[in-house]
Amino acid sequence: MLVKRIIKPCLLGLRSVSGRGNVLSVVNARQQHNSAEELTPPLRSTRPETSSAKSLMDIGTRRIFNEDHDLFRESVRRFFQEEVVPHHKEWEKAGEVSREVWLKAGEQGLLGVTVPEEYGGIGGDFFSAVVTLEEQMYSNCSGPGFSLHSDVVMPYVVNYGSKEQIERFIPPMVAGKCICAIAMTEPGAGSDLQGVRTNAKRDGSDWILNGNKVFITNGWMANLVVVVAVTNREAKSAAHGISLFLVEDGMKGFQKGRKLEKIGLKAQDTAELFFEDVRLPANALLGEVNKGFYYLMNELPQERLVIAAMAIASSEFMFEETRNYVLQRKAFGKTIAHLQTVQHKLAELKTDICVGRSFIDNCIQLHAEKRLDASTASMAKYWASDMQNKVATQCLQLHGGWGYMWEYPIAKAFVDSRIQPIYGGTNEIMKELIARTIVSQK
Repeated sequence: MLVKRIIKPCLLGLRSVSGRGNVLSVVNARQQHNSAEELTPPLRSTRPETSSAKSLMDIGTRRIFNEDHDLFRESVRRFFQEEVVPHHKEWEKAGEVSREVWLKAGEQGLLGVTVPEEYGGIGGDFFSAVVTLEEQMYSNCSGPGFSLHSDVVMPYVVNYGSKEQIERFIPPMVAGKCICAIAMTEPGAGSDLQGVRTNAKRDGSDWILNGNKVFITNGWMANLVVVVAVTNREAKSAAHGISLFLVEDGMKGFQKGRKLEKIGLKAQDTAELFFEDVRLPANALLGEVNKGFYYLMNELPQERLVIAAMAIASSEFMFEETRNYVLQRKAFGKTIAHLQTVQHKLAELKTDICVGRSFIDNCIQLHAEKRLDASTASMAKYWASDMQNKVATQCLQLHGGWGYMWEYPIAKAFVDSRIQPIYGGTNEIMKELIARTIVSQK
């Protein structure tokens, strides 16, 4: 069992804290080094890039990270290997993970990494949030919906919630006691958020919510759902009449449908949600009325970057899994890694992944500096998720017949990858968004 919050990152670059003297000495040394840096020019990073590392999943690589991120990554990697991997097959059969693993993740400080300490978080930077989602991809365990909870839903409450809402919901979210989801997609409205039909009407100071949602990640286990609803049908455009509401499990009229059976992400609970005359108090409104669409547009770039980062990390895992396989699998009297056609395919795959890694790391850096625009985020999501599926297909092919067997990790990675070009806005919509910036008048 890991020591609670072995690594505690802060917003200005991770600062490790631990009962272990060696970690504390790293912090003290770095603090002295930082003071010295004020008087001397910064040195060029000597950290190897992914393309130069022995493994695409090596710890201690990539210039966007530092030694404190490495320590944090070690603890996150250990968490997934000890607390997630051994149970994942069981969760796949159940169609959901255990609530216990959510609580354990909360104890380790792996939920809401960027949430300030005053609300129970560890005050991490965005790079440390990226570490957590990458390590989940490296474990090849898609069940826990940690990233959706932490990096997609939680920012809505932190950025647009009232002081009362933040103090009430964020601490239990960080602790893993309150699992959250976001309900955008409807049977008749997917990537087109302006086609939403779920609506909320005023009734005195309350709101009455009606409608239904589908394909909601964490929907079955959710204690709290951010619901997208129309609040002004007379608005000059649909974008001017959408609001967000915080709907709690157990509210009268709020029903969860079946857990949806998917071709992949089998351990991740995905559900239908139904709202029939759900009475919401005035303080269930998140942010301002009719501003929901703008909030969504503000937060979607991070969601799409998260998907892109997951795609690259998954591609790196699949490559290493395939490299290990071809170095062991024998055909014609020697390993298939001796075949030139296999060697060239591996060379192509590694090159594609490393090119993608360079672009996504640049996007991560831009986002950490609050300079990532919506068009670039759309490029990242579309390109990385398309590449992930190409890598999945080719890596499975290199496994031959065994790649089609569920017992092999590549099979699960293959089916899990297929959702990536769909959710978060389909890649066709991503191209549309990119194209608008190209052809629009200057």
